[in-house]
Amino acid sequence: MSLKKNIVIIDYGVGNTYSVSNAIKYLGYNKLVISDDENVIKNADVLILPGVGAFEEAANNLRSRSLDVILNEEVLNKKKPILGICVGMQLMATLSEENGIHYGLNWIEGRVKKLQLPKEFAIPHVGWNDVSINHVEPLFSRNSKDSNFYFDHSYYLDCDSNYVSAYCDYHIKVTAAVQKENIFGVQFHPEKSQTNGLKLFRDFFNSIK
Repeated sequence: MSLKKNIVIIDYGVGNTYSVSNAIKYLGYNKLVISDDENVIKNADVLILPGVGAFEEAANNLRSRSLDVILNEEVLNKKKPILGICVGMQLMATLSEENGIHYGLNWIEGRVKKLQLPKEFAIPHVGWNDVSINHVEPLFSRNSKDSNFYFDHSYYLDCDSNYVSAYCDYHIKVTAAVQKENIFGVQFHPEKSQTNGLKLFRDFFNSIK
């Protein structure tokens, strides 16, 4: 991907937008903005949907700004590439069971469920974990087979294995990355994952023609 392509980080009030922005700018992608403006999003070549915190607040914030409608048009109809990060990935699911039932964008059929683990496994799941890669292209071309990434979450996306491009072993197989056509998501935080996270961002952008 040309460094001159337009990258938009979706601003909906719950994302760690500036740390994501800083990581991407470090790679030399300077045509990057943080915005919830419809016209800015329409002019983007690629979108990033970050997220931290509770699913319900994130989903409500998206809808209160009509970003669900805008993103459906850009991502589903125009097939614009998008990368969801942490809760941003979870929002791509059908629904979440976090503090009740709350509906997502339903781009990837699946449910966000609470980690149910033996007591020796801490929840939230915080820290570095190796990921096992099912689909190298396009997110993991520069990362070795068992690269590690930084996780911080209590819920995970349970979806069809055909969509799972990587998982981590945390007593159960936890979905670490998903992909479906132009839609990509990672449960971990590439912006906090040092060199491996930067490689992932580079792979994602380079895959966009």
